[in-house]
Amino acid sequence: QLQASGGGLVQAGGSLRLSCAASGSIFSIDVMGWYRQAPGKQRELVATITVDDRANYADAVRGRGTISRNNAKMTVNLQMNSLKPEDTAVYYCNAVSFGATHNYWGQGTQVTVSS
Repeated sequence: QLQASGGGLVQAGGSLRLSCAASGSIFSIDVMGWYRQAPGKQRELVATITVDDRANYADAVRGRGTISRNNAKMTVNLQMNSLKPEDTAVYYCNAVSFGATHNYWGQGTQVTVSS
């Protein structure tokens, strides 16, 4: 129900744009966001955005990432600039319904930043 795309291999200092689309039988979404999980580490927040466009960023990406969404299309994007090797991870799209009654995850997309 969440399909993520846009990952890949990029050199340090480069940029990537991740996209995620929600489809199918899905409850009304309040918060959409991106999380990431590096090898041997726990999944961590990258950025979230509410239905009224209030964005929240992890310290590690603040100033380098921009999250945006289209409520009509149920899509969320993450533009990442000035990428660093430590940004290497599997990035997961997430959507939470109003009242947090449903929590949806995408399949993950690999981002690899080479030094």
